[in-house]
Amino acid sequence: MKAKVLLVDDDARLRQMLAEYLARHGIESDGAPTAAHALRCLQREHYDLVVLDLMLPDDDGISVCRRLREASVTVPIIILSAKGDDVDRIVGLEVGADDYLAKPCNLRELVARIFTVLRRIGNPERPAAGDVQHLRIGPFELDLWARTLRRDGEPVRITTGEYQLLEVLVRNSRRVLNRDELMRLSSGRRNDSFSRSVDILVSRLRQLLEPDPSSPRYIQTVWGRGYMFVPDVPA
Repeated sequence: MKAKVLLVDDDARLRQMLAEYLARHGIESDGAPTAAHALRCLQREHYDLVVLDLMLPDDDGISVCRRLREASVTVPIIILSAKGDDVDRIVGLEVGADDYLAKPCNLRELVARIFTVLRRIGNPERPAAGDVQHLRIGPFELDLWARTLRRDGEPVRITTGEYQLLEVLVRNSRRVLNRDELMRLSSGRRNDSFSRSVDILVSRLRQLLEPDPSSPRYIQTVWGRGYMFVPDVPA
């Protein structure tokens, strides 16, 4: 897998360890010890993924993540932080992070999560013959093969986590999926400490897609059971 990752952490030893581990798997990486350094790197280089620490000397990772998303920077972001409480995880996901891992972490697990995101972006599974590849969602067009979302022909920024969940819902239209199923099918993980992340992603998708997010038309809640995607086209 050929990719380039930006490691944003003020811990030089951790950056070096991770860089060496990634290199053994054929992934190039650059290091940034501060938020300002990271932003300069992102302006002049292309990266396939960012590993972002929350506690940086000159800023906090949440602010960095928020600014990147507000500027429509779509690079996948995995937050790595000593702040491992559920509240911190939820805030990280709410501002647009694709994943969140608490320190101290198993280096192998972090790399596995990096690989998971990179595989989904770089090697999407081609739809089988007869599968729906393009879908209209109101003014939006979802291309499941190109993994893109457009509105009136213009690209729409959507994070990896949001897209993965939307794809699972769309491919299982009119089927009720509980949180465990959505988590497993979209990220390959059990719905453990990330139990609220599905609700957060659903909320973000509704804000993006629904004419009235307070009264969802497409991503509907089935109380006590889960969520269901209801397309415009009759079954």
